[in-house]
Amino acid sequence: MDFRLTSEQEAIRKKAADFAKEYVEPVAAELDEKAEFPHENVKRMGELGFLGLPFPKEYEGGGTDYLSYALVVEEIAKIDASTAIIVSANTSLVGGPIYMYGTEEQKKKFLPDLASGRKIGAFCLTEPDAGTDASRLKATAEDKGDYYLLNAHKKFITNGGIAGTYIVFAMTDKSKGVGGISAFIVDGASEGIRTGKLERKMGMRASQTAEMHFENVRVPKENLLGELGKGFDLAMGTLDGGRIGVGAQALGIAEGAFERMVDYMMEREQFGITLSRLDTLRFSVARLRMQLESARLLVYRAADNKDKGLPYKAEAAMAKLAASEAAVDLTRKSIQYHGGYGYMAERPIERMYRDAKITEIYEGTSEVQQMVIAADTFAPRK
Repeated sequence: MDFRLTSEQEAIRKKAADFAKEYVEPVAAELDEKAEFPHENVKRMGELGFLGLPFPKEYEGGGTDYLSYALVVEEIAKIDASTAIIVSANTSLVGGPIYMYGTEEQKKKFLPDLASGRKIGAFCLTEPDAGTDASRLKATAEDKGDYYLLNAHKKFITNGGIAGTYIVFAMTDKSKGVGGISAFIVDGASEGIRTGKLERKMGMRASQTAEMHFENVRVPKENLLGELGKGFDLAMGTLDGGRIGVGAQALGIAEGAFERMVDYMMEREQFGITLSRLDTLRFSVARLRMQLESARLLVYRAADNKDKGLPYKAEAAMAKLAASEAAVDLTRKSIQYHGGYGYMAERPIERMYRDAKITEIYEGTSEVQQMVIAADTFAPRK
C-alpha cells in the first residue's frame, strides 16, 4: 500500500496551491466581508481546468482522477472555503451525476460548459420543508407530452442565481413517495426561473446561496436525467461523491487553521518562551495533528476507492464526518491559541472558524453520516 501521491497529483496540488496563494488570498477577506461571489477567480479556475478534473478530455475535462480533484478543493480551502465549495458543487453535484447517469447526448451538451467554467452548476434538492427527508418534496414535474412542466421552490442552493445549469429534483408521481422522484437537467436561461432570497450566512459568505423558484418551466423530455422515478437513488449516489468533496474542503480548512496556529505559536512569546515550548499546548497540538492526519487519510481513501471502482458510500461518510469535525475543532483551537488576535477579523482564522461549521451540516449532517456508517456496519455480510 503506497500512501504517496503520484508526480501528476503533486503537480496538480502545487498548481492549485499557487493559484490560491496568488489570486484567492488577496481578495478572500474583502469578498467575505462584502458577501461577493468571486467571478474572476471562477473564470480563472475554469481556464486552469480545476472545474472538470475527473471528467474525460472529450468533454473538456482534465482526464485525471477523483483524488486529484479532492486535492484541488483541499488546497483552495486552505485559503478560502467559499471558493473551494464552488468547485465542489459544480464538479461533484452537477457534473458528477451528468457524467454518471446521463446519456451520451447529455454529456456532450452539458459537461463541456461545466468543465470549462463557461457555465456553473447548481444542485437543487432541498426545499423549505424537505431537507434530510426527501419524501416531503413538493416540487412537481408534470408530463405534458414532449416536455415536463416543472414547478419547484428550492432552498439553500449553492451557486443559486449564478448557475447556468441546474439539476432539479421533483415529484413525477406523488403516490410513490421517494419512488416518484425524478431528476432533470434545467437550462438556467429557461423562462420561468427566478432567483429568490439571497441567504445571509454566518460563514461561506463569498459563495452565493439562494432560494430558487421554477415556475411553469418547460423542461424538454430529453433532459430527464437517469430513469423516471429513480431520482432519489440518483440524488443519494450523487451525495456520496459530493461528501468526498466536502470532506476535502473541510480538510483544507483544518489544515489551513493548523498551519497558521503552528506558525503563530513558534513566534509568539509569553513568560519568556514561545508558546510552542509550553508542554500543555504542545501536547494538545500533537493530538490535533493526529486528528488532522486521520481525516486526511479517510478523505484520500474515499477518493481512491471511487477512482478504483470500489465501494465508497460508507467511506465517504466517514471522511466527511471526520474532516468536518476536524475543521471545527482545529479552527476553534487555533483561535484559542492565537488569543485575542485570533478573534479579530484582521486574521483569516476568524473567517475560517465561521466557514468550518457548515461542513458539519450540508450534503448530509453529521447525524446523517453516522446513520450511513451504522447502516453499513450492521448490514448483512455476504
